[in-house]
Amino acid sequence: MKKFFADIKKFKGYVAYATRAELKAEVAGSFLSWVWWILDPLLYMLVYSFIAILVFRSGEPYFPVFVFIGLNCWQFFAKSVKASVKLVASKRAVVTKVYIPKHLLVLEKLGVFAFKMLVSFGLTVIFMIAYRVPVNFNVLWVIPLLLLLFMVTYAVCLFLMHFGVFIEDLANIINVVLQLGFYVSGIFYSIENRISGYSVLLAKILVNVNPQALIITDMRTALMGSGEIHYIALAVWFLVATAVVWVATNVIYKYENSYVKIA
Repeated sequence: MKKFFADIKKFKGYVAYATRAELKAEVAGSFLSWVWWILDPLLYMLVYSFIAILVFRSGEPYFPVFVFIGLNCWQFFAKSVKASVKLVASKRAVVTKVYIPKHLLVLEKLGVFAFKMLVSFGLTVIFMIAYRVPVNFNVLWVIPLLLLLFMVTYAVCLFLMHFGVFIEDLANIINVVLQLGFYVSGIFYSIENRISGYSVLLAKILVNVNPQALIITDMRTALMGSGEIHYIALAVWFLVATAVVWVATNVIYKYENSYVKIA
């Protein structure tokens, strides 16, 4: 991991510059510019609120805030994962001309989506104030939860970036997996409230074995002032994500020279 941190220190200026450049380029040709970073999650929230309340008769407390929290976490993960599969190919112009540690390409992409997520969470705070959502000391867990979300996403993206170079159809497979992940992660419903009526044990398993469901559930607990934080499960997943990042980084260092030939 010594080389990993040395490369981050050496290329941090590039990562910061590339992240800012991509954000600026994204809004340069848009009439509404950066406003889309707010409208995108807001419109999704309205759509899923309509579906959940009117179609499925879901009635979670402070539902717009409830949905917003789930969507913000999930979209950061899902968009990062989708982008990582073809990341080397999309950066062909860069990777074929200069050497950049390939894991930093993932950090750059995560930086873009992390910025958008933080903008969306600012909107979430506004909704919390408007709906007078009660908060308590659990709100301090927001930072560790965001760190875990970043680590889990980074770990998954590293492996997908690597295999995406060699497996042409991986993007199609990931789209299907993410579709399933969306519905089993409790974006617009509470897994513990819905499933516990059938089996409390099943509800706990579904939350603890799915890091996205765990993070979303505990993020709601932290911001909405109800429930308990899954301390042990969070610690376990942080260790797992750290180990996966270590393994994936070593794999990338070993094979990154072959990326240029294939990409």
